[in-house]
Amino acid sequence: MNGYLVIIVGALLVRFGVDSVAAWLNLGHVHTDVPDEFEGVYDRQRYATSQRYLRETTRLGLLNDTCSTLIQLALILAGGFYLLDALVRRPGLATIPTGLLFAGALALFFMLIELPFSIYSTFVLEARYGFNRTTPRTFILDFLKGALLAVILGGALLAAVIWLFQSWPTQAWWMVWTLLVSVQVVLVFLSPYIIMPLFNTFTPLPDGEVKEAILQYAASQSFPNAGIFTMDGSRRSSKSNAFFTGFGRSRRIVLFDTFLERHTTSEVRAVVAHEMGHYKKGHIPSGMLRSVVTSGISCFLLACFINNPDLFRAFGFPPEQVSVYASLILFGFLYTPIGMVLGIVEHAISRRHEYEADAYTVDTCPEPEALIEALKTLSVDNLSNLAPHPFKVAVSYSHPPVLYRIDAIRTRLSPTHPQRPADLAH
Repeated sequence: MNGYLVIIVGALLVRFGVDSVAAWLNLGHVHTDVPDEFEGVYDRQRYATSQRYLRETTRLGLLNDTCSTLIQLALILAGGFYLLDALVRRPGLATIPTGLLFAGALALFFMLIELPFSIYSTFVLEARYGFNRTTPRTFILDFLKGALLAVILGGALLAAVIWLFQSWPTQAWWMVWTLLVSVQVVLVFLSPYIIMPLFNTFTPLPDGEVKEAILQYAASQSFPNAGIFTMDGSRRSSKSNAFFTGFGRSRRIVLFDTFLERHTTSEVRAVVAHEMGHYKKGHIPSGMLRSVVTSGISCFLLACFINNPDLFRAFGFPPEQVSVYASLILFGFLYTPIGMVLGIVEHAISRRHEYEADAYTVDTCPEPEALIEALKTLSVDNLSNLAPHPFKVAVSYSHPPVLYRIDAIRTRLSPTHPQRPADLAH
């Protein structure tokens, strides 16, 4: 049997197994009693609702992942990639247009597979729990805009990568690496101005108590000027959030309109301080640096498997039907175990950064206790899982569980505060 086929099928099954075990362990880890920290914040009825929401979203995710994995395995074992390649070759187009057709057809196929799950999640499950505010028109427009962006940006990038590997086979890996990093940097700067406004409306935070509190805090921390915006998150969901985006002059802090509706001035300031903490602690450039390094390693490994006949044979291709564009897709399956490990490591780093940003808030923000209240309100409003299984946290959580974050904050405020067992991020 082809060794590459064994590795690829094994990697898909291991990835599926790890995610499934994490999901089932998480379901079995649900506690029926409201944690002491949330007494008076989470009433028992809403806490029970959050557990039902967790079960339904988890089961839908498992069904989605099962269908996707089975379809991928079927395409691999039945030679589906070869059949598609033979089909797109029939018009006799040049390599780059043929490659764009091949990748575009695959992307469209998997988008259509994903679509029913997305529709059910948005209009049935999220609506059942009072979250959904997305209209069918907005949903369709989001889908079309996303597809158009994929065609324009993804198509141009794919064409460039194919051309580079065709023109300079032995040197292309570092050229592609340079191209990817350049595109990433450009998108970080341009996304707040061009891409994100395609989906949401961003409005400068109006003058008032909240803005004044944020500006005074930013000045006290010598924080470089950054735009503070509200985003119409309520167009799609009643869930609330806040985030930091952009870099340099495009840097901005974004607050969902639903977030501003439900939090006091002190809580908003504390959450903004947390986001500023990510900037002050250098989390954003360090994340970009890790991304640059990993993309360089990926490009080098990709170059080692371009037009590899054994890899193509694992997918049912005859030896003479190798191509750069198909190599890009097939290598993605071979990269699965590496990507999974890197994802787990990245999540661990991200959780540590969240603790550091919380600590920065405690050390620098007036009324740092307000961060605890903000985290509680966010958890209740979003029906968050308060007690996820440690394995689930390790596999897929970019933020520590809220109870661990609150304990870490209380410990920093009062070192004598008893702390629960260390999170996996420590």
